[in-house]
Amino acid sequence: MSISIQTRYSSHPEDFSMYATQEIREKFLLEEIFIPNQITGVYTMEDRLIVGGIHPVDQPVHLETIDQLKAPYFLERREIGIINVGDQCTIEVDGESISLGRKEALYIGKGIQKVIFHPAAEGKALLYFNSAPAHSSYPTRKITQEDAEVVTLGSLENSNHRTIYKLLVNSVVKTCQLQMGMTELKPGSVWNTMPAHVHDRRMEAYFYFDLKEENVVSHYIGAPDETRHIWMKNHQAVISPVWSIHSGAGTSNYTFIWGMAGENMDYGDMDMVKPAELR
Repeated sequence: MSISIQTRYSSHPEDFSMYATQEIREKFLLEEIFIPNQITGVYTMEDRLIVGGIHPVDQPVHLETIDQLKAPYFLERREIGIINVGDQCTIEVDGESISLGRKEALYIGKGIQKVIFHPAAEGKALLYFNSAPAHSSYPTRKITQEDAEVVTLGSLENSNHRTIYKLLVNSVVKTCQLQMGMTELKPGSVWNTMPAHVHDRRMEAYFYFDLKEENVVSHYIGAPDETRHIWMKNHQAVISPVWSIHSGAGTSNYTFIWGMAGENMDYGDMDMVKPAELR
C-alpha cells in the first residue's frame, strides 16, 4: 500500500497550555510529508481534516482508501484539494488526465473513485493536499493563479507585505466545506497573518514552502492569551485548532498554503486579535 495516514486527536486549550516543546511538536507538527512513491499525512479530529503530501518519483501513486474512513474508496464521502508545490505533473481523475503546474490547484469532489498521481517528466512532483468530509458532489476543477481571487495586504514597513491567492474558496469554486489558498510574502517581509485571528467555526492547517534549507519559520499557536511557538522548516505543515491563532515569522520570506474545514464558508468570518493583546 502506498498510503500512510496517522490519526491525531483534538486537544483542549487548557491542556495545551501545559504541553512541553516535544509534545506540541508531536501533536500539531507534520515534519515529513513527502516520501518517495507515497501518500503521507495525518487524519486530525479537528474537523476531520486530512493533511498530507503526495510524492510520485518513478511510478504512479494511487489514492487508496484508508482504515480510518471505513469506505470502499477514499472519496466516497470526502472532497480533496491539491496544490502542486513541485514540477508539473499529471493527475488522472476517473480516466481524465489533468496537467497541474507549480502553484496550481485541483479540486476533486465526492464520489470520484479513481485518482492516480503520475511522476513529473523532469524533476519532482510534490503535491500538498487537504481532504474534508463532503455531503454533496461537485465537479472536478483545476484552478490557476489567474483564476484565483487575489488580494495584496500589509506593507514592507511592517514586514508583512504579502499576496493572497484564494484558490479553493466559494467565490471561485463550489466545495462542500473545504477552503484552500496560498500566500506569498514579498522579499523583505517575514510576518504572516498578523494581526492574528481565530475562527471558532473552522479549523486551519498551514504548509510552509519556498524556504531555503538554512531558513526557518517560527509558527505561533495557542489561545491568544497563552501562545507557544513551533520552529518549522521547508515542506512542513502544522494543525491549528479553532481556539488557536495561526501566525508566523521567518528568517526570510516564504510561501505558505492555508487550508480550512468546518461549518462556515465565509472567508471573512474572523475574530481579530490586536498584536498588543497577544500573550
